[in-house]
Amino acid sequence: MAMTGAYTDCYEIEIQFAISIPEFVYAFYTTPLFKLERLILQIMVSKPSTDLQAKQVADGEIDKFAAWTMEARTENELLMCDFLSRTRSWFMTIPVGESRTRLYFGTAVVPKAGRTSLEFGYRAMLGFHQIYSVSLLYSAKRKLERGG
Repeated sequence: MAMTGAYTDCYEIEIQFAISIPEFVYAFYTTPLFKLERLILQIMVSKPSTDLQAKQVADGEIDKFAAWTMEARTENELLMCDFLSRTRSWFMTIPVGESRTRLYFGTAVVPKAGRTSLEFGYRAMLGFHQIYSVSLLYSAKRKLERGG
């Protein structure tokens, strides 16, 4: 069910070999670009995280990572919710033939309870968010291609 005033996006990229959802999520959360976000979360909202925790959440061993909690998981999808329950991060892998995988990353941002639209600050950041999301997805692909 779509929520009035919410923002959603979905980006995809293909990689030339088979990748599981745990491999994708771990690579995503441990790219240098995302490690910068993790550092900001540690400093600004006291939500530290480690690469080991990234591996554990990717493998389904723990439910919390940095500012997020696992909300849903299937064999090829993971949905994470932030600690304010305002944003969701969605990951999915789809095999393409025998030797390629399509990687998906999406976001949902919802208005505060009782509101029908996103606040100005959230709306103002959407352009940056879109560029950042594509950069994160590309960074995860590059890390996987390098064997990380």
